[in-house]
Amino acid sequence: MSASGQTRILVLGGGFAGMFAARELRRQLGAHAEIELINDVNYFVFQPLLPEVAAGSISIRDAVSPLRRLLPGVRVRQAQIYDIDLARKVVVIFQGVQRRYVEVGYDHLVLALGQEIDLSRIPGLAAHALTMKALGDAMALRNHVIDKLEHADITTLPEVKRECLTFTVIGGGFSGVETVGEMRDLIFGSLHFYPNIRKDEIRVLLIEFADRLLGELPASLGAYAQSFFAKQGIEVLLKTGVSEATGTAIVTTSGEVIGTRTVVATIGNAPSKMAEKLGLPNERGRIRTERSLRVEGHPEIWALGDAALIPLVDTPSARHDYAPPTAQFAVREARHLARNLRAALDARAPEPFRYKSKGSLASLGAGRGVAEVFGWRLTGFPAWVLWRTYYLSFVPGFATKARIASQWMLDLVLGRSTVQTGNKPPEGTKYLRYRAGDRVFEEGNRADGFYVVKSGRFELTWRDAEGKANRLEIGPDGHFGERALLVEGLRTGTVRAIEDSEVLFVTARDFQRLASTLPPLRDYFGGYLEQAFNLPATAAGQPPRADAG
Repeated sequence: MSASGQTRILVLGGGFAGMFAARELRRQLGAHAEIELINDVNYFVFQPLLPEVAAGSISIRDAVSPLRRLLPGVRVRQAQIYDIDLARKVVVIFQGVQRRYVEVGYDHLVLALGQEIDLSRIPGLAAHALTMKALGDAMALRNHVIDKLEHADITTLPEVKRECLTFTVIGGGFSGVETVGEMRDLIFGSLHFYPNIRKDEIRVLLIEFADRLLGELPASLGAYAQSFFAKQGIEVLLKTGVSEATGTAIVTTSGEVIGTRTVVATIGNAPSKMAEKLGLPNERGRIRTERSLRVEGHPEIWALGDAALIPLVDTPSARHDYAPPTAQFAVREARHLARNLRAALDARAPEPFRYKSKGSLASLGAGRGVAEVFGWRLTGFPAWVLWRTYYLSFVPGFATKARIASQWMLDLVLGRSTVQTGNKPPEGTKYLRYRAGDRVFEEGNRADGFYVVKSGRFELTWRDAEGKANRLEIGPDGHFGERALLVEGLRTGTVRAIEDSEVLFVTARDFQRLASTLPPLRDYFGGYLEQAFNLPATAAGQPPRADAG
């Protein structure tokens, strides 16, 4: 109970399931309960519009809404959820700038933890692929695509240009289909700004492991999508997976190597790690609930959305006997949960969740779409209009609806902007994968960072002051790239992968700060450079200039 004696209901997660659950609980219970929502960001992301944000047809701010505005009467707390003590009915969080440890108690707990992305099963994919899950992903994809067009317009290297102009999306479900369609519109709609790029130099691919696109829709609609993409110049590779990815290529399960510097992965949905570690009944990471949305064996805990396995029949045995992880179902689950939680507080029996999908829709870009609604199948322009109308009705707030509608209208007349906005700062460290023969950097390049070999082997070649060629093999636990960062400023050698390899990459500025501040690193690299390259100890060990590399 709260200090005022009210029942405390804690909602974890601010996506479709969590936000709508908190809103419906407030409507059902009013001031009779204290409702609090905890989320790692203070806004709600309207995920179906992320591909349009990436393509620039709507602005970034209109795909998000402040949780505090959407949830009047609900306390919103921005914090990182660390743990849940089920026995004590306490959620442990880290909050504030200093990430202070705080315990938040509850009487009823609503779990809307959603799903995460796990690309670790495919070597190199997590390091080199873009995703389409959060607002930052849409911004990153937009900036990345424009960056590749800028690079392709000026490079004089044919191989680099081909890689820059090859755009690949992995996954032929709703997210992949909508992403590749919008990305294609952005690319071809921007070409008049890039005089050195011809349309026939652009290659856009959609890779799907199944034997057709949009497996959630009837086969005829998937076939229409494939046919339309072919007319738009989008190559669809079916019955094809990806076995490896690097910064400049992917390898398919058939062994084909496709040179590309843009890979968008719309696959890899995985259970929330928090949901997995709670010890609640689960099946492959999804929390098992009763039909009332109560967690099995825990009358004070409820679950909904992507992280919950909700039966639609009393004795489920097949996949379609459970609620699918879609926004349409999440909204209905939220309403049902709120009614059942109120019934529980009133000592009444909860009702089983029943809902049948009204249909599904997908946008294909270029003013075309596919839809199945109440058994009716639509394709082309009518389906696209229905898609936009349906999702516009879901967007919270009249002002946001009006802005999105006006932007869609202006987009038809004015076209897309190629401004890069909201650049995400680069990671201080990340893992990178290279295939045998890949060039890491070459002599004369500006130094970008420091490399530590995790697996595989690399070849470093350079010339000494007399012009003599030198060669050095570098294997696991070895490193390279420090000389230019600490002394030269430009690369004085070339590094290539001898075999398939993985490295830990540290950005130039972060490496320089560590090497000049931490005495063991400063001493190590001073002596290492003196021994390896015959540099004077004073030059090798001195702290680097702030602007080096």
